[in-house]
Order: sequence, then C-alpha cells, then structure tokens
Amino acid sequence: KLFFTDYGNAAKVERCDMDGMNRTWIVDSKIEQPTALALDLINKYVYWLDIYLESVEVVDYQGRRRQTITKGRQIRHLCGLAVFENYLYTVNSDSLSILRIHRYNGTDVQALARLDNAKEIRVFQKRTQAAVRSHACELDPSGMPGGCSHICLLSSSHKARTCRCRTGFILGSDGRSCK
Repeated sequence: KLFFTDYGNAAKVERCDMDGMNRTWIVDSKIEQPTALALDLINKYVYWLDIYLESVEVVDYQGRRRQTITKGRQIRHLCGLAVFENYLYTVNSDSLSILRIHRYNGTDVQALARLDNAKEIRVFQKRTQAAVRSHACELDPSGMPGGCSHICLLSSSHKARTCRCRTGFILGSDGRSCK
C-alpha cells in the first residue's frame, strides 16, 4: 500500500495500491493541513502532523481508532515525521532541532540535536526493514521486473502487478510491453 496526505480542496489522509488503484480515504474529517506522515508497519498505524490544527494524530490502516498524540502551538513548526519503537521523531524548523515525542504519552517531548536546514527525517535501523517475500515484480528469466518492459507496480497483493510505461510510451495490448 501507498499512504499519502492531501490538503487541496478537501484535506485528507489516503491509501491506495502501489499502482494507484483502490484509492481510499482513511481520514477526511477534522483535518486541515496534514504535512507529514509516518507508518508503524508492525502495528499498522498511520501518524500525521496537521500544522493548521496544531496536532499529531494517529489512526489504524482502515482509519479507525483515531487518537490525538499531542497538540499545541509548537506543532506548526514541525516538518517530517518518523516512527521507531515508542517514539515519533520530527524536525522543528523554528529551533532547527530534532524532537523525540513519546507516541503513547505525547507530553514527553525531548530535543535531541540541532541541525541546520533539515526538513525531513527518516529512521534507518535493521528492525524497521521488513523482510521481502516473493512478489509479482521480481525479475523474470529475461531480466524484466514482473515481465514488464518498463515499470512494474505491485497491485492489490504481493502476487498481483500492473505494468506501466515511461513517459512517451504506451502499453501494448499484451499489458506488458511498451511501444
């Protein structure tokens, strides 16, 4: 799945399959300007910052069990969001610091370090890297991902895929080759 935020005409948090199909709104009320998003892949939670409502919130992958982690004026200066173990990590663009927020007790906020011009944050740790199972976009005997001549996108499951073409090409009638 692909998760993303949108604060165009109607602000929302959405998800879809990697090929863009099955687009679903998971948060579309009491949301104004969601600017950063992080996933808890183990527990299947979606966290986001809303800088207009000055809040950090969470829902499950279906948009249920919504909770506010923390609220306050300091949120409007946050950008980027990552989750690891019991904490959320974000960047305060006003104080140029990395903040750690306890995700079960939003009152425990700690500045960890100072960085110039940081706008995004990611946590890279072996335990956060999911093991890759066999999937439909693996290289075929000809060396083409999923048998697609240009781009292979996973679809509704790891066993299904959709082929797409680079700009300037169209998908052939076989659904795999680009012309």
